[in-house]
Amino acid sequence: MEQERKLFGTDGIRGLANLHPMTPEVMVNLGRALALVFRLSPRPGRQSRVLIGKDTRRSGYMLEDALAAGLCSMGVDVLQIGPIPTPGLAFLTVDMRCDAGTMISASHNSFEDNGVKFFSADGFKLPDELESRIEKLMESGELERQRPLGADLGRARRIDDALGRYIVFLKKTLPSSLTLDGMRVVVDCAHGAAYKCAPTVLEELGATVVPVGVTPDGTNINRDCGALFPEVVAREVREQGADVGIALDGDADRAILVDERAEIVNGDQLLAMCARDLKLRDRLSRDAVVGTVMSNLGLERSLASLGVSLVRSAVGDRYVVEAMLREKINLGGEQSGHMVFLDHGTTGDGILSALQILALMRSEERPLSELSRVMEIVPQAQRSVRVSRKVPFEELPELKRRLEAVETELDGSGRVLVRYSGTEPLARVMLEGEDEALIDRLADEVSAEIERAIGEAGG
Repeated sequence: MEQERKLFGTDGIRGLANLHPMTPEVMVNLGRALALVFRLSPRPGRQSRVLIGKDTRRSGYMLEDALAAGLCSMGVDVLQIGPIPTPGLAFLTVDMRCDAGTMISASHNSFEDNGVKFFSADGFKLPDELESRIEKLMESGELERQRPLGADLGRARRIDDALGRYIVFLKKTLPSSLTLDGMRVVVDCAHGAAYKCAPTVLEELGATVVPVGVTPDGTNINRDCGALFPEVVAREVREQGADVGIALDGDADRAILVDERAEIVNGDQLLAMCARDLKLRDRLSRDAVVGTVMSNLGLERSLASLGVSLVRSAVGDRYVVEAMLREKINLGGEQSGHMVFLDHGTTGDGILSALQILALMRSEERPLSELSRVMEIVPQAQRSVRVSRKVPFEELPELKRRLEAVETELDGSGRVLVRYSGTEPLARVMLEGEDEALIDRLADEVSAEIERAIGEAGG
């Protein structure tokens, strides 16, 4: 099924704004197909409703209205809520009893890109099968045969209080017995979707907030700030003498934290902390956590010491969630900072995750630097190679031989992983092992072989 899809990747549709597929024309057609899928079984007594949110990219205006036009043209009502984090859109889809939610964002990409991802009425991302069905509808003649007329057309309206509802929800995830009084927090919103709500939540819970990246202009989202550049928050933590720093990405579905010593704490370390906390409070379902194939070996070792197993999924928070639901596990996440707490939400949420860490700091009265010692990071070497095409790795004989040689050289003391990015024309290489110099050299060798075989220049 995955190979049949031409538009959808691992996290919706993404590309350069105003070029296929991120054009108004495609968005209208996409809206029509989405409407037909969800209009076939409307809730009794009312017209189907779809929620649209976006981040702060300039192209969001163009794509939002085109998507709304397509939905309305097929008899679906549209609620437009403006800039909001992706997890906020997921929450509000459920809270406002909508049939689906659509988020216009390219997450951590630069402002020239944009994307769109979908959530069903239960707040979870659409499965591959439903995305494939939407694609097929866009290519069929069924949309032309299903045009409603007159009073059956949908309507679009803007909702002004949606962000406030999400803020209330976030605040309630902090135990009522705790406040952030006296805590100095730096939060970098990447000039993205959380530029209003993240500082507001922290301030209303009592923290003294140092906001960074909160002046979006439509073109500066993720530019030298946010989760991709946590050194910005680290610098502010050091200069401000803050207790903690939080770096969000453009749609705020993930967070990287910085401790009071201005040292970066990644998603694997955060996951280990939260797993330990839930385990000690007997709230970790099935004594297991979902990570990904990229999760550090140190996380696996740390969890094992607690009597907790690590279930690995494919990379992407959607696949983490699918594994969590399948295995009935309530905690999962990625090294990149996506964390999912199924007891609170349905998708990765950077602000919610940060609040759980702040609550842990408060309840244990320990700084983040001490809490992060729950795991020891095993050295990893990561490379990205831009490719001309995504050929199955097993069809590249020289690469296969190189990988076999690497496995032999590691001799069970580490691991190697190669995969393609689901959103960009990139091959990802990851080597892990105790000998940092060795894995760096091997990562370079594997990357060079991929470059030779299918690199953008020579492939």
